[in-house]
Amino acid sequence: METIISKAATLLEALPYIQRFRSQVFVVKYGGSFMDSPDEEERHRVARDIVFLEAVGINPVVVHGGGKAITRALEAAGVKAEFVHGHRVTDAATVQVVDRVLSREINPEIVKAIQRFGGKARGFAGTDIFRCRKFSRPKENVDLGFVGEVVDVSVEPLRECIRRRITPVISPTARGNDGKIYNCNADIAAAKTAIALKARRLVFMSDVAGLLRDAKDSATLISHLSTAEVPGLKESGIIAEGMIPKVDSATAAIESGVEKVQFVDGRIPHSVLLEIFTDAGVGTEVVL
Repeated sequence: METIISKAATLLEALPYIQRFRSQVFVVKYGGSFMDSPDEEERHRVARDIVFLEAVGINPVVVHGGGKAITRALEAAGVKAEFVHGHRVTDAATVQVVDRVLSREINPEIVKAIQRFGGKARGFAGTDIFRCRKFSRPKENVDLGFVGEVVDVSVEPLRECIRRRITPVISPTARGNDGKIYNCNADIAAAKTAIALKARRLVFMSDVAGLLRDAKDSATLISHLSTAEVPGLKESGIIAEGMIPKVDSATAAIESGVEKVQFVDGRIPHSVLLEIFTDAGVGTEVVL
């Protein structure tokens, strides 16, 4: 009986959040090592969380990653992955593999998983939604090839899905002004999507518990972070490497009106729901 009562208590804890967020847009950056698990249940458990959001009246929008799958596909084709400052060098042949893996393999799999759990979803190649400029860092003096930085989001197809209670699922590719396909950072693409849709929340999923003061110690989790603290944490090296685009994207989203950005560990079952619908949460929340 106590177990049953505790389940009711959990539902009641979630109730005010469900009431507060009904009809709001939540953008979820869907990524992490769980996407590569051989266990189908583990690989698709986040899809069930997305369906839960749908069921309680929230409008999820998904932007997914797929870096490890791209690397495997390139290795199978005899191409060694090359990275510069954390960015994948993407020549003309590589970008075709990137587009195939992200838009025609991973994207349909996520859509089917959501549908299998009773949700509604529609897949979009990023090239149909995102416009980009060629990624450039003049001080680094490197040419990464077909790597883009999302600068514009075509929101009407996404809004049409939202009006029909369908979850858009978008791959992180984009079309450049030259008409060519570019590989883009999924974190930045998700943040740009949240800004364009005036989303209430932006959730980044990855393989870490959140932002850690010591990257090797999960007990040093920073559960609450204001954007004013970001410059100091960068200077001290706490925000470094792969966290930089995440935190920069979070800051840009918040400064553009997104209420809160959350970093959660996709390896934890139902981490998205735990962060959104419980008082304690499980990751890092970033606010103004």
